[in-house]
Amino acid sequence: MDIITSRLRLRRWSRHDIVPFSLINEDPRVMRFMPRTMSMAETREWINVIEAHFEEHGYGVWAVERLDSQKLIGFTGIQVPRYAAAFTPCVEVGWRFAFEAWGNGFATEAAHAALEYGFCKAGLREILSFTVPANEKSWRVMERIGMRRDEKADFHHPVLPQGHPLSFHYLYRIGKDEWLQRCNPRATQQSEIP
Repeated sequence: MDIITSRLRLRRWSRHDIVPFSLINEDPRVMRFMPRTMSMAETREWINVIEAHFEEHGYGVWAVERLDSQKLIGFTGIQVPRYAAAFTPCVEVGWRFAFEAWGNGFATEAAHAALEYGFCKAGLREILSFTVPANEKSWRVMERIGMRRDEKADFHHPVLPQGHPLSFHYLYRIGKDEWLQRCNPRATQQSEIP
């Protein structure tokens, strides 16, 4: 089932996405706040992990393409983290977009749709998100989609060693009731695409 917004299609992954997604993951500008860039082999394996998550949970991280060009520009979605932390088990919303797609509101548009799916279709009660303090673009998106920072829950990411410059993360959250009160969900069409 694809999710259609005014400018974007959120869809499942295909083998045709490996090369364009790898180019995004190899871009140091895009991966600035990640521990490192990813190779094409790592991107291929990650797509396999993403698809396995869809099969297990019924939702996951969708490939995002522009409706006007059908070009893959990144990902957005909801997923269960694969590590243990004080706030897990949980579901997080996240995104990554090609550098050329930045500054157009695509992350906000797609993240609104992901939250709507999580709360209205997947029946989730709360969704979290997190990033390093220096990644202002990302936590501003969190704020634009109605999330609030839980300063008491800020944390050191368990997959990074203590003292790593990207270890400390802000944690944002939003519950379904708060989302319904604070946000006007964008009208999205859920459609079966053969």
